[in-house]
Amino acid sequence: MTPWKPTKAQLLTAHTKTVPDIIRPNLDVLFVGINPGLYTAAVGHHFARPGNRFWPAMHKGGFTPIQLSPFDSDRLLEWNLGITNMCPRPTAMAHQLSTHELRKGAKVLTRKVLRFKPRFIAIVGITSYRIAFDRKEAQLGLQSETIGESKIWVLPNPSGLNAHYQVSDLAKLFAELRKAVCRGGVRPLSPK
Repeated sequence: MTPWKPTKAQLLTAHTKTVPDIIRPNLDVLFVGINPGLYTAAVGHHFARPGNRFWPAMHKGGFTPIQLSPFDSDRLLEWNLGITNMCPRPTAMAHQLSTHELRKGAKVLTRKVLRFKPRFIAIVGITSYRIAFDRKEAQLGLQSETIGESKIWVLPNPSGLNAHYQVSDLAKLFAELRKAVCRGGVRPLSPK
């Protein structure tokens, strides 16, 4: 699909849109965004805002043999990966979500994970994870709790607004998750 840039009018109406999940049963990893940004909602593809480091970090972390763009996101299923959001409501910034919305999103996510049974869920946004799941002391990486049989892994928010992590830092953290997934007997990276 050819990328396009939303107009100002499209961005202003993006708060009423949702971004569809890329999901199926028994994924190796289901990546969980906090919520769609307005740009992402306007174009209808996950992590679409220019400057978001999700796609380069995923590739450099070893999940995909090529760097995908948000407009190629359906290809994630070729590598048994998927994406959803904890909260469906688009906002300009994630901190605009209320505690109630995040906790409600965690309940919806839990039901989705129990239904689709991914091996790992990778939540991208530690602050939102701490609030949504009431885990104030949570750190990045593998968590002690699970959702059903699904292991929980927390990654930093890859938004360009998160100045604490550059692509190389994020790629190292994505690679740690990839190693954990591979230790579980995941097939090598090759499209189906």
